[in-house]
Amino acid sequence: MMMNGIEAVIFDLDGSLVDSMWIWKDIDIDYLGRFGLEPPPDLSREIEGKSFSETAAYFKERFSLPDSVEQIKADWNRMAWDKYMNEVPLKDGVGEYLDWCLSKNIRLGIATSNSRELVNSIARVHGLEHVFQCIMTSCDVGRGKPAPDIYLAVAGQLGIPPRACLVFEDIIPGILAGKAAGMKVCAVEDAYSLEQAEEKKALADYYISHFSEVLQG
Repeated sequence: MMMNGIEAVIFDLDGSLVDSMWIWKDIDIDYLGRFGLEPPPDLSREIEGKSFSETAAYFKERFSLPDSVEQIKADWNRMAWDKYMNEVPLKDGVGEYLDWCLSKNIRLGIATSNSRELVNSIARVHGLEHVFQCIMTSCDVGRGKPAPDIYLAVAGQLGIPPRACLVFEDIIPGILAGKAAGMKVCAVEDAYSLEQAEEKKALADYYISHFSEVLQG
């Protein structure tokens, strides 16, 4: 069973814990449109897994933006705020699964490439502040996914060895990060990455389309 020997569960945020990947495609279009630019076809793949700061630096360099990295991040936070507060639900079945984990004294963490401001706000909106013992962003550790840094850091904060951790991830760099950290990884189906489903299945230990499947075996 997927949960055998698991003492901690670590969630990626966007596309894994909450249904939010669609937001960033819209923001990329709106943000670059301010500068008379359109997102190139390879943009999503190029920035997958990067930390919030790494992504802002990438945008600044690739698109020769006049704004500072800090200003770019502030603009993105502002653009995303209302959508995250009002339009982003938890992934189907997550609430029930979190309750089950808590009933089994399994420790819970979040390891996200998103900004600290947004992840803290999302936790408040969904009442998750006291559910997760550790919430960390890639900016906290320096290197984004597929580097294992953030998963190792969260496991360290939770006090659980990597081999006893289960990661939930929806994108390939995240799956690779969890595996590089020595953890079990369950790939989560998401509309944003459906075309990568077979590759995700091949790389991860498990694959689910709904969190109810975790407890079924």
